[in-house]
Amino acid sequence: MEKYLIDTSEFVSVRGDRQNIRIRAAKEGLPVLLFLHGGPGVCDRHFVLKNQSRLAQEYTMVCWDQRGSGKSYTKDIEKQPLSVQTYVDDAEALLDLLRARFRTEKIIVAAHSWGTVIGTFLARRCPEKIAAYVAQGMFIDGSENELESYRFCVREAERLGDKKAMKALSGISPVNGRYPSDKAMMTQRNYLSKFGGGTYKKREGMLRSLLLPLLKTPEYTLADVVKYAKGGLYLSKKLWNDVVAVSFLDVTHLSVPVIVTQGEHDYNTPTKIASAWFDRLDAPFKKWISFAESAHSPIFEEPEKWGKEVSAALQEALGGQSKEN
Repeated sequence: MEKYLIDTSEFVSVRGDRQNIRIRAAKEGLPVLLFLHGGPGVCDRHFVLKNQSRLAQEYTMVCWDQRGSGKSYTKDIEKQPLSVQTYVDDAEALLDLLRARFRTEKIIVAAHSWGTVIGTFLARRCPEKIAAYVAQGMFIDGSENELESYRFCVREAERLGDKKAMKALSGISPVNGRYPSDKAMMTQRNYLSKFGGGTYKKREGMLRSLLLPLLKTPEYTLADVVKYAKGGLYLSKKLWNDVVAVSFLDVTHLSVPVIVTQGEHDYNTPTKIASAWFDRLDAPFKKWISFAESAHSPIFEEPEKWGKEVSAALQEALGGQSKEN
């Protein structure tokens, strides 16, 4: 079993809100790698630490349960005014906290799905605080993403002759990223999972794929899982319209190294939309890493490849600097 000098779960104050971070590192002085989870509200420290613990030999890994998410959830979240920018502000504040704590000028940011909404805004706002930006399940445009995701489900239902799916998906096409109802959105997401656009190999319903790993991990207690569920359900409903209104189609330049790790079968944040954006992007360094056996989450669908490719790309992007503060 690997040993870590730093292996803690602790609460910190982020703009006055009590939030939990999970830190793991084999030794002191390693460059800091901050993970921004998806959702909103879908924390992933249990997947990150289970599948990518090797990275703790090279980096100080920091997993953050965002405002109202997982261990950071309290009932007070329902009294707070929330927007996408709330989470971008939180993320910058956490960057500053980590920079001061670990005495480093820049942090590596690794973002997944909804986390790339935060991450891309962050890379535009404060590039001087970010050593490199690693994106996975790259969000580009809410309206285009949802329409293509929905059309994928319809195509697969027709290809498979799944009459039940065709009926359920009929008449619920999103308009400007918004489905006719929460039920309609959940229907689409369940078929997305079933048809391999969420997870390519292990195709399960959305609840099963989220709940079972939480119940098995030591990272969350049963009480934490209850909070996780409450936060995820509330935040997805509260922030959905704000999230799908986001578009990065006009973002053609980022001032930080950009590494995109994308599953070829991703129809949650469709790969062809992300690829077209990446081709137009200007950055001091950019690299596209494709995963043939993955959809939305190559970090755990092809974990060994993801860890090795990301580590190598960071070394290439930073010219060996990622070994130093």
